[in-house]
Amino acid sequence: MTRSEPILQVALDFTNLSRALRAAKEAVAGGAQWLEAGTPLIKCEGLEAVRALKREFPDHTVVADMKTMDAGRVEVETAAQAGADVVTVLGGASDATIEECIEAGQRYDARIMVDLCEVAEPAARGRAVQELGAAIIGVHCPVDVQMRGEDPLKELREVAEAVNIPVAVAGGLNSETAPLAVEAGADIIIVGGAIVKAPDATEATRIILEAMRSGEAVATDLYKRGGPEQLREIFSKCTAANVSDAMHRKGWLPGINSISSGLQAVGPALTVWTYPGDWAKSVEAIDEAEPGQVLVIDVRGEGPAVWGEEASKSCLQVGIAGVVINGALRDSAEIRELGFPAFAGLIAPAAGDPKGVGMIGVPLKIGETTVRTGDWVIANDDGVVVVPQERAVDIANRALAVVEREGREKAEIDAGSTLGKVVELERWEQQRADTPSTDEE
Repeated sequence: MTRSEPILQVALDFTNLSRALRAAKEAVAGGAQWLEAGTPLIKCEGLEAVRALKREFPDHTVVADMKTMDAGRVEVETAAQAGADVVTVLGGASDATIEECIEAGQRYDARIMVDLCEVAEPAARGRAVQELGAAIIGVHCPVDVQMRGEDPLKELREVAEAVNIPVAVAGGLNSETAPLAVEAGADIIIVGGAIVKAPDATEATRIILEAMRSGEAVATDLYKRGGPEQLREIFSKCTAANVSDAMHRKGWLPGINSISSGLQAVGPALTVWTYPGDWAKSVEAIDEAEPGQVLVIDVRGEGPAVWGEEASKSCLQVGIAGVVINGALRDSAEIRELGFPAFAGLIAPAAGDPKGVGMIGVPLKIGETTVRTGDWVIANDDGVVVVPQERAVDIANRALAVVEREGREKAEIDAGSTLGKVVELERWEQQRADTPSTDEE
């Protein structure tokens, strides 16, 4: 197959049509050729989303990301009738379903893209659906897998070499990875967050298109995911609030706050349990900690102080990233002057005695949150959040996605809107059954 200039398809994975149309208008101004009504958009707004895109952009190819798994004929027919030029069906669907989609597409002049998302043998399945009559093969790393540090380029080259019809690729692509996808054999580059979450989607589109055409990557700080080696870098771009959102509001250590505005502590925990006022284990832990760790000290939320200026100076000497105390510290002015990230529930003038009762490296329970050595701590002016080490990569990437989403929302507010209007808040309030009447008959 002779390759032509790669196509940029913008995935409009919004839940509100109004926001999708705004982003689409910006992306088209930047040069985007295809517009995708994403699965979340179709599920929330129905095929009216496809109709609206076709009305607004009649000269652009509109993709309905139906992700059909069954009832292929009716889903393709209704999407095509609404204006879709391309309709997606999952590669995991039966051959019968895919054949029904292809036949319905032929009747309505709609091309069928078969999405190989999570199929066991993507190259073999790609060849098989090509034989069935698929027009496009999609290689797709799903969002929930991206959050664990995976990317779609691993299987793209294999699939592109196995088929001779156009190949589309999706999965967290940005201005750095889009040219790599073209080089690996993709004809259609599907980009979502790196465009629709950008404060200026027009400029983001232009940059990605230029990278695709030139083959030269353009560096970006956002819209990319990482693995274990990038955890500190990713978490450092996020606030405790961002991480809390990514964890469904879990992991918060209540009542513990920064003693200095503008400081952040990020790193794996080294835990300390001690009695109120007994500062021996708190200080001994400094010598056991590795550079970059955050000391988490549980003193039952009580005083006297188990921490002060000299302990903070010692941490700076050995590279400890911060201290979190479910209890009291003192010398607060001096610690602020040092610029050491210290978080505590109490500030008290009195200290106890170093009796040595306590343990280092044991699990703690603070509020509803368990903290273990090795769990990740993210603390700033909003408070302290702890991420279980087993989920650290997933949560870090999800927290960065929150940062990206909020960047777009802030840009829309700056343009003259309000948060309630941007997210159409009242429309999405949770619907509940009417409260039963308590009136006696």
